[in-house]
Amino acid sequence: MGTNFTVIGGDLRLIKLAKMLAIDGNTIYTYGLEKAEELKENKDIIMYDKLQDAVKSSDIIIGPIPFSSNGIDINAPFSDNNISIKQLMHFINAKILIAGSITPEVYDLANDEYIEIIDIMKREELAVLNTISTAEGAIEIIIANTNKIIHGSNILILGFGRIGKVLAKKLEGLSANVTCAARKDEDLAWIKTYGYMDTNINTIGDNLSEYDVIINTVPHLILTEEKIKNINEECLLVDLASNPGGIDKKAAKDRNLKLIWALALPGKVAPITTAEFIKETVYNVLKEIYKN
Repeated sequence: MGTNFTVIGGDLRLIKLAKMLAIDGNTIYTYGLEKAEELKENKDIIMYDKLQDAVKSSDIIIGPIPFSSNGIDINAPFSDNNISIKQLMHFINAKILIAGSITPEVYDLANDEYIEIIDIMKREELAVLNTISTAEGAIEIIIANTNKIIHGSNILILGFGRIGKVLAKKLEGLSANVTCAARKDEDLAWIKTYGYMDTNINTIGDNLSEYDVIINTVPHLILTEEKIKNINEECLLVDLASNPGGIDKKAAKDRNLKLIWALALPGKVAPITTAEFIKETVYNVLKEIYKN
């Protein structure tokens, strides 16, 4: 027996997710996806033109990743309508909301409406799987925006968390000269264990001139104006970190350096694969909620 899901707003990942959930035998209700032509041919996907009708049709609401960009409306690039967070939360009363990158303000609204919120981006399984798409997307950016092949290039990765680890392995597989920068002695030891070159993120400076590509994965300012002065003018800068990122954007622009701030890569480079990861995580969440 299938489950009823309501999918509200979201990008191509949620469009693919809606189709996958329908294929699994679930009934899908949507709002804020009226410009998604590929959903209109599926009899198990019912597209509403009123938010309240879509939400009342199921107890499990799936929202965008990230949930909102402005703190007022949810992200809905496949809709011409502005979907107010406050209005949505009112209609979701006493239901389950599964979405991503949810701010504390939304949790406050949820408490008022007795809503159970699941921030899917805090789920370890999705975070780990998403690093694969992010790493491959970063490599695609490097190939498209440099005049050198990756083989033999000197590449610095700032941060050795999930993304840093996966990205370093993939770049090493392409025969890049990989250096990873971290703060903790434990991380620096692991970098050496994996066979990469290591450097302490607190002491980088003059050595930045050595690199053809510098990739930041840390969501705090690392490459300050002072440090950017040391970077080779032919170097490509790629910032994978969420707002505010880890590279001084103005300083990079003033030096006329090529900087690409690559946010939400999984949804851009691999929406189908990412939707599969999201579906798997949604099912895991529901098993935990309804295990009794």
